[in-house]
Amino acid sequence: MHEYAAAADLTSSWRQPEWLLIAVAAAAAVCVLWDRVWRVARNVVTIAHEGGHALVALLTGRQLSGIRLHSDTSGLTLSAGQPEGPGMVATAAAGYLAAPLVGTVVAGLVSLGQATRVMWIGAAILLTMLVLVRNAYGALSLVLTAVALLAVSLLTPPALHAAIGGGLSCFLLFAGPRTLVELHRQRRNQFIQSPHLRDLRVQSDVDQLARLTGLSVGIWLTIMATAMAAAIVLSVGALLVSATP
Repeated sequence: MHEYAAAADLTSSWRQPEWLLIAVAAAAAVCVLWDRVWRVARNVVTIAHEGGHALVALLTGRQLSGIRLHSDTSGLTLSAGQPEGPGMVATAAAGYLAAPLVGTVVAGLVSLGQATRVMWIGAAILLTMLVLVRNAYGALSLVLTAVALLAVSLLTPPALHAAIGGGLSCFLLFAGPRTLVELHRQRRNQFIQSPHLRDLRVQSDVDQLARLTGLSVGIWLTIMATAMAAAIVLSVGALLVSATP
């Protein structure tokens, strides 16, 4: 009987009111829109961003040198391989799309009743990433985030895990568009009118994609924004379908 109850706690799907989903989604939106909270919460997005670069680099056969996460929520993933081609394009594109993609996966698993396991798997992935991190702040960020996930999974009632997982999913989904807005502002602020100084600007992921593919930065921003919007619609839809009226 106890074993059955424990299994039910781990696999209970999102059988909670729609108002609760709306409430956690609203809380996630506040975390993204409120600058004071965002400055801290953005560290989680940076982990997903750099993790996306690293995973795709490995999957496309590139040699991964390491990941660095910084206290200003910036990050850097270094990999070696062909300077052009599909592998490099996929690696460059993976960063900004990673957080919404992770949010979509989390939403799907939560809607299938795997909210507790989502937190355990997330913590395991974060701790595994430690072997790739090359600076102390990055290691600290991963450990603290993993500990937070484990603490929530062990110290909160299982009945709340679906709500927490839904909130985490919404945060990652909503964070994607904000990072694109920040990128656009950063590029605009860094733009130097003097033609002979333009190459001195820091090259972002979309600048690299424009150089690699011949498509403009605007097109790449549109592609990413469209993919993020689709992820939000699909993920929130999955959570709503599994909720009770």
